Amino acid sequence: MSSASSTTSGAAKPAGSTRAKPANKWEQAADWTDGRLGIYSLAKANLRKIFPDHWSFMLGEICLYTFVIIILTGVYLTLFFKPSMGEVIYDGSYVPLKGIPMSEAYASTVDISFEVRGGLLVRQIHHWAALVFVAAMLVHMLRVFFTGAFRKPREINWVFGFLLLVLGMFDGFFGYSLPDDLLSGTGIRFMEGAVLATPLIGTYIQMFLFGGEFPGHDIVPRFFTIHVLLIPGIMLGLLVAHLILVFYHKHTQWAGPGKTEKNVVGMPLMPVYMAKAGGFFFLVFGLIAVISAVASINPIWAYGPYRPDQVSTDAQPDWYMGFSEGLIRIMPGWEIGLWGHTLNLGVFIPLMVVFPLVLVSIAAYPFIEGWVTGDKREHHILDRPRNAPVRTALGAAWISLYLVLLVAGGNDLFATHLHLSLNDVTYFVRVGFFVIPVLTFIITKRWCLGLQRRDKEKVLHGRETGVIKRLPHGEFIEVHAQLPQGELHKLTAHEQQQPFELPAQTDENGVARKAGILTRTRAKVSRGYFGEGSQIPKPTAEEHHEITSGHGHH
Repeated sequence: MSSASSTTSGAAKPAGSTRAKPANKWEQAADWTDGRLGIYSLAKANLRKIFPDHWSFMLGEICLYTFVIIILTGVYLTLFFKPSMGEVIYDGSYVPLKGIPMSEAYASTVDISFEVRGGLLVRQIHHWAALVFVAAMLVHMLRVFFTGAFRKPREINWVFGFLLLVLGMFDGFFGYSLPDDLLSGTGIRFMEGAVLATPLIGTYIQMFLFGGEFPGHDIVPRFFTIHVLLIPGIMLGLLVAHLILVFYHKHTQWAGPGKTEKNVVGMPLMPVYMAKAGGFFFLVFGLIAVISAVASINPIWAYGPYRPDQVSTDAQPDWYMGFSEGLIRIMPGWEIGLWGHTLNLGVFIPLMVVFPLVLVSIAAYPFIEGWVTGDKREHHILDRPRNAPVRTALGAAWISLYLVLLVAGGNDLFATHLHLSLNDVTYFVRVGFFVIPVLTFIITKRWCLGLQRRDKEKVLHGRETGVIKRLPHGEFIEVHAQLPQGELHKLTAHEQQQPFELPAQTDENGVARKAGILTRTRAKVSRGYFGEGSQIPKPTAEEHHEITSGHGHH
């Protein structure tokens, strides 16, 4: 382990300074390049940057590596895929489809699967990597949320990560829509219904996307352009910006001896961290390749080409879009007729009101918490989730809501596989949508408070040793051992925020002060976050000294 600040930089040579003459042509080439690009100074300033060594930080690396895998396999697939909805009669090697009319997009995807060398494996690696990519981004953001790593100065980086997650979800949807099979066509039809439910502009958006009545002849070419060019280009820019900010702000770290808000304890980028990162990349790539080789995903030849008059059995989107379908399935089919037009509230409210509201609340949360706390300081030490009970409970409630909506999105599968009534499953999810997140919040908050009490007990009375001692008057007690200084620091290093208090109703001159609605709201929310019942006071040094130095410590 080494400790260093990540802002160390090499001193630039003064103008007119002389260097030793390069000894060979390689040194001459390096000297020529450095004189024009400044690579030496840049490398000296950044290659010894310190990175903490903790398994949770590898989640972000999985996001980066799977994105690289997606790009590499996607380039290979574009060499053979034909983004066209022109109709052809299939005459390839897959006998069950011979003589069936289909789009060129579907036919080329079948050819990639059965006639291009390694095509099926690359297709599966591409799809599995996309699933892992979105899952890794979601878990990475949850790690950032639960540990408070989004606080100043990383609020903008949180927004970048959020945008990457949302764009990854939509790019995945566009990607699995390209083969024009019966399953993906059902998903596109679902999307068209959501677009048409948008008042005033829905039909214009539908005509722009489809180029005419559904399914039209332009949807696959347009989705192809969005999938391989537009969204990946935006994501690449966001990813570069995200990594630049990680380097600029330096990495967060867990509390521990020698770790402060002004240093980083860990390993240097070169050579230790880069060697481990390289090995981890090939490990991730290898595991995805193994999964792709043994677990089939999206077998389009089993679904057949898309036909508007058919729908595939058990049609389900990939897991990261399942919650949007769940919103639709649990919403009652409400409709309102206005001036000769029908407003489909059963689709409009879930996808155009609830869905954006959830996304906006996620993106804005760092700014909301910063407003509640009023904390303007920089934070580089992570919180243990138990020490922020309300934040942790909010995150757990969101996860429970997400899982409820996933169940709603597959209510037909739960009904058929568990031999339940479809209506019963739907009604259960409708109630659970409101009840389960509230219960999860209450349970998680109490759980965190219980863990805080346990930590306080360990600090004051030490750990149990299992040794029983009999006192002179006959009482049996268990001997406790004091915790090591490192463990004590870990359990007591966190700060406990005090709730924001409203100013006095009158000033020193007796003039009434009026608190605005935002100020009163902030005070109420702050009391909910940090007031009595939302955190357990951590033990003070005086309490610890009194117990450990006297007869109170066994």
